[in-house]
Amino acid sequence: MSVPNTRRMKRQPTHPGEILREDFMPDYNLTVSGLARDLGVSRQTVNELLRERRALSPEMALRLSRLFGNTPEFWLNLQRSVDLWNAGEAIRAEVRLIKPLRVA
Repeated sequence: MSVPNTRRMKRQPTHPGEILREDFMPDYNLTVSGLARDLGVSRQTVNELLRERRALSPEMALRLSRLFGNTPEFWLNLQRSVDLWNAGEAIRAEVRLIKPLRVA
C-alpha cells in the first residue's frame, strides 16, 4: 500500500550545482579549476554544472561521490528531483487530464 503525495512543491528543488557551489566547494576551499582537476573533467564541465546549465550525469555523480565520500545516489537524487519538477511543470495540464485507474 502506498500513500499518495498530493502536495506539489511550489518552488523548483535545489539544483545539485548549487549544492556543490554553496555547500561543498567553500567547505573544502575548492576553486572551479581545482575541482575540475580533482574530478578529472574540464573546467567548462564544472562551470556549466555550477551555473546550473548542465544536468548532473551518473558519471559525474560517481566522481563527486568518490571525491567527497558520499554516495552517487545522493547526487542523483538531487538531479532527479529537479528533473521531475521541471517535467511536472512542463506537462502539468496534460497530466491533470489523465484519469487514475481504480481497483475493481
